[in-house]
Amino acid sequence: MAPEVTYAASPPASGGPGLSERRRSTPNGLPPAGAKRTRKPAQRRKNLEILFFVSPALLLIAVFMLVPIIQAVRFSMYNWKGFGPLVDFVGFKNYVRVLGNEVFTDALVHNLVIIGGSIALQLPIGLGIALLLNRKMKIQSLLRTIIFVPYVLSEVIAGVVWFQLLQPQYGVIDTILSKLGIQGPAQGWLGTPELALWTVLAVLTWKYLGLAVILFLAGLQGVPSELYEAAEIDGASWWQIQRKITIPLLGPTLRTWGFLSMIGSLQLFDMVWILTGGGPANATTTMASFLVSEGTKRQNFGIAAAASVILFIVALVLAISYQQFILKRDSQPDDERTKRKKAKA
Repeated sequence: MAPEVTYAASPPASGGPGLSERRRSTPNGLPPAGAKRTRKPAQRRKNLEILFFVSPALLLIAVFMLVPIIQAVRFSMYNWKGFGPLVDFVGFKNYVRVLGNEVFTDALVHNLVIIGGSIALQLPIGLGIALLLNRKMKIQSLLRTIIFVPYVLSEVIAGVVWFQLLQPQYGVIDTILSKLGIQGPAQGWLGTPELALWTVLAVLTWKYLGLAVILFLAGLQGVPSELYEAAEIDGASWWQIQRKITIPLLGPTLRTWGFLSMIGSLQLFDMVWILTGGGPANATTTMASFLVSEGTKRQNFGIAAAASVILFIVALVLAISYQQFILKRDSQPDDERTKRKKAKA
């Protein structure tokens, strides 16, 4: 009679399924029916947890964003003076009146000029200051604070201060210029239609330049120092290093700042309202100041609501276009970017 031989169970090969995993699988390789049933309650519980934590934010968005938009669209369909029931239904006539109003079309142009001027001025100046402050120096923290102080000031305070500084003849700006032999405009910088918008743009540049500098400085911290050292060893000049290394790697930060600057310029109201009130002769009127003026001064709440809806649509279209054509590259994987560059080449 042959002796009885026993065999020890060998462990699974490296990378293969373990014993517990093989027990859970059926002979054809599919998971048993019970596994799918146990997975559904866990997924349902996870979805409920997500809904629980997100619901306060969704509620705030609905109350403070969706409801006002719906109400603005509703009011824009009526000839309403701000009191009494909505009875005088006019349909889209308010939109026709707004788009046919020369003051509103000029205000739209002013907003676009402010967008272009803000980017054209703040981008090179802010980038230059950021590159300068990125170097090691003794008063680096003090300079950063001085640059950022105007941004943290309230728009009302900054507007009142600049309104006093720009007073004709007796203002600080005209007084300094007169000492240098330069005569300021007779009606003042804010009272001359040809200069008022550019003066407001200069004040806006002073006010919001600090935000650009801080964002650019934050982006510069993410540039590896090894790249600078390698470029210096290869004999690259300072300008070549900035053009070939710093600015390309700072691209996502620059594009994000450009988006914020564009949206802020479209919504511009408080600084213009304090400095000029939209004047002189509507030379500095923006879309926001136009709708506020129509609603509060002329009691044309239907016209103001239509203007607010148009402002929302313009901002939405520009934001989607910017996201589609400029910010989209930052959300693409590196392999897709490489494929596009090769396709263009």
